[in-house]
Amino acid sequence: MTVNPVSTNSSASLISPEIGKSAIDSAHPTLKLGILASGSGSNFEVIAEAIQKGQLNAEIPVLIYNNPEAKAAARAEKYGIPAILLNHRDCKSREELDTKIVKTFQEYDVEWVVMAGWMRIVTKVLLDAFPDKVINIHPSLLPSFPGIRAVEQALAAKVKITGCTVHIAHLEVDSGPILMQAAVPVLPDDTAETLHARIQVQEHKIMLGAIALIAESH
Repeated sequence: MTVNPVSTNSSASLISPEIGKSAIDSAHPTLKLGILASGSGSNFEVIAEAIQKGQLNAEIPVLIYNNPEAKAAARAEKYGIPAILLNHRDCKSREELDTKIVKTFQEYDVEWVVMAGWMRIVTKVLLDAFPDKVINIHPSLLPSFPGIRAVEQALAAKVKITGCTVHIAHLEVDSGPILMQAAVPVLPDDTAETLHARIQVQEHKIMLGAIALIAESH
């Protein structure tokens, strides 16, 4: 399946609070999403809430988290979604972790994988199991500022505009076809915390927009 990139302006037509889930389901099969999260799970909850409200033609059979203290697990419980801990510290390699992830997702019939704040580098094991069906969100306008501390990178570079990107994940970190982006101005008195907070607002919007785009093409 080919997913064509769209601008953030398209997301309004793809995500509508006025359309009910039954109406969406009649057009396309429900998209089964496997979520990977390492931290607070705010992006995960935005997706889960949109599904609950009938704004996305998708379901989340399972969430996987790698940090025992991740708040994402509690958010999953709130929505009645199974949350499975696969602690990377218990694995001897990244490939071993990804093998466990693939096995779990296959058990839950996952079709697409969403890295919603997943702080681990993925390997061919995961990408080959879900070819061009793993999406990631990154807090910069890729290809600018890939890797860790993207917000700090933007501030250090003294750019006037940064933002966030949802893209298909490829083997090289923060690479792959871009699905959706949103620009965020950098203000003169911004800190990493204030800038990241504003970027996160846009992350939530484009994550939903990208998933809606995928679901519409599903």
